[in-house]
Amino acid sequence: MNKILLICFLSVSFLFSNEKITSIYDFTVKDIDNKTISLDKYKNKVLLIVNVASQCSFTSQYEGLEKLYSLYKDKEFMVLAFPSNEFSKQEPGTNAEIKNFCSVNYAVDFDLFSKVIVNGDNTIPLYKYLKKEQSGIFGTESIKWNFTKFLVNKEGKVVDRYSSFTKPMQIQDDIKELLK
Repeated sequence: MNKILLICFLSVSFLFSNEKITSIYDFTVKDIDNKTISLDKYKNKVLLIVNVASQCSFTSQYEGLEKLYSLYKDKEFMVLAFPSNEFSKQEPGTNAEIKNFCSVNYAVDFDLFSKVIVNGDNTIPLYKYLKKEQSGIFGTESIKWNFTKFLVNKEGKVVDRYSSFTKPMQIQDDIKELLK
């Protein structure tokens, strides 16, 4: 009897561990207020997913991200910002402090999420998927720094990846093309 239960358990575990991820809509994440959010709420939207930090030389890109969001939010575009403290400890604050910083300094109106890990053993599943779908320079998957950006089409497929050096407004034409 115990062998039958073990076989059933292993079979069920195998099935669930091998579910095919088909898009970013298959993931859940925590928002900045620590509420669980299913990314399927963004179906049929073009998304720009960015790992962010408040004490980075690229932090001023929040302004460009907000501008892009303001220009295209009525056309089914969304920015999803994921704070990360991995790169020189440039996001040391709590979620509440990050939320306040973004509001006060950049009037951020797009969606912010809880602090995440984007590289290494503790990488959140969403970022594992993003990096697998669009590798970086020379085919590397690791995120090199804050403000790496992933562009996702309306079907939830990752279509491009941009380095920290790519300013948000430089992506505008790619976004407009996906919004057609």
